[in-house]
Amino acid sequence: MRGLAGAALTAVLAVIAVLFALPEAKALQCSDERFEGSGYVVCTIDPAVSDLRLFWRNEEGLPYRRFSSLAGALREQEQNLIFAINAGMYQTDFSPLGLYIENGEELRSADTTTIEGPPRQVPNFYKKPNGVFFSGEDGAGILPTEDFLAVKPDAQLATQSGPMLVIENALHPALIPGSTDTTRRSGVGVCEGGLIRFAISDWRVNFHEFARFFRDQLACPNALFLDGGRGAGLFLPEKRRNDFSWHGGYGPILGVVE
Repeated sequence: MRGLAGAALTAVLAVIAVLFALPEAKALQCSDERFEGSGYVVCTIDPAVSDLRLFWRNEEGLPYRRFSSLAGALREQEQNLIFAINAGMYQTDFSPLGLYIENGEELRSADTTTIEGPPRQVPNFYKKPNGVFFSGEDGAGILPTEDFLAVKPDAQLATQSGPMLVIENALHPALIPGSTDTTRRSGVGVCEGGLIRFAISDWRVNFHEFARFFRDQLACPNALFLDGGRGAGLFLPEKRRNDFSWHGGYGPILGVVE
């Protein structure tokens, strides 16, 4: 009996040793990456261990507009903003364009408007299919807007933007190889293992390049464009990034809090 008990104790201690040897899951891991000659900052988030939130307005009901304003408000609550990125397109009053769910509450309904015409003449948000990035107790996902509205997944946060970049491993049909429509771009993908990957380009890239970066390098079967040009921005203290939007500020903001 003593021999069996000793063997069992040894096995338990071995399992504990292995668990302590495993690397601790991190709420945020960021890196510089290159794809076909273009540089990107990529931040990977495990929704199971990170506190990812959506932000728009402060306690006075005014848009935060700047990452530093949001970071300051959180510091007053003894919380630390370690990452933030623009969470989609917004209107001139900095309100979200399309569906916006914060803390489980729908503050803006989905925009299902259809605009006909050649892709170059249709605003990015309305290049169908556009989509919704969402996260809840069952993890994160990205769905075309119509699918999200049909399925109605339980979402603690959700933001609508467009166009979709990658849809079940296929590129959005309106994306043009070699397009001269280039600018800085930001986006989000839900990738292998349910990980969330945010990416922002260092310089100008076209939609086709950006979508292939998510699919072919980041292994994201679904990805969504967030914004481009002056509306694309990143807050990342570890890289001394605190971008400013020349539109006068940002609308909705996705952030990781510690």
